[in-house]
Amino acid sequence: MSYMRGDLLSKMRKLVKGLAKPTPVWLKPMEEAPPVTFPRTDGKIKKIELPEDVYIKRFFKKYPDSLYHDAIKISGFDPPPARVFAWRVLELKEQGVGEEEAMAVADMEYRAEKKAKKKAYSELKQIARLQGKKPPPNPYPSAIKEIQAEEKKFVRDRFFNPKILEIVQKMKAEMAAEREEKQREASNGGAGGSGQRGGWNGGQRGGWYGGQRR
Repeated sequence: MSYMRGDLLSKMRKLVKGLAKPTPVWLKPMEEAPPVTFPRTDGKIKKIELPEDVYIKRFFKKYPDSLYHDAIKISGFDPPPARVFAWRVLELKEQGVGEEEAMAVADMEYRAEKKAKKKAYSELKQIARLQGKKPPPNPYPSAIKEIQAEEKKFVRDRFFNPKILEIVQKMKAEMAAEREEKQREASNGGAGGSGQRGGWNGGQRGGWYGGQRR
């Protein structure tokens, strides 16, 4: 219905004009100060794009392994290396450096930082070996190593947790019982089928051949 379209003010105007409702007290004040109307979208949600997105894509194109080895912590405040790289390129471009030179400088800084992290961890391991201690965990682990460290506990539970071992034993017993039942059904079906086959063929063959011979 046409009178149901529009906002509250336009609906009430139509109802009052069509004598469907009496004029409410608040209609005139609302006409003098109508409510704010918000712009409506045309159904297409625009994608949010940032100035550094272009250089982030170029970074991942050059270093695709960074998607898996550089951890992205959603709850953390440290930006991923790809975004740091893009911000550095934009910063150098604002200072008047060309795009290619800015990307080369940002790339060199990324490689140097990565190399410094590896060197720092190797020195930590060397110090621990000299002291006769166990090497400390990597302070800069990759995303894959972090996931593997979280899953290690559950992998160990498969072999040592008594509750999980009990569930495994129950599953094995159920599978063995099902296997025995299938073998029993197969053996019973084979024996019954052979007896029926012999009786039917023997009776039919004997009667038919006997009648024909006579």
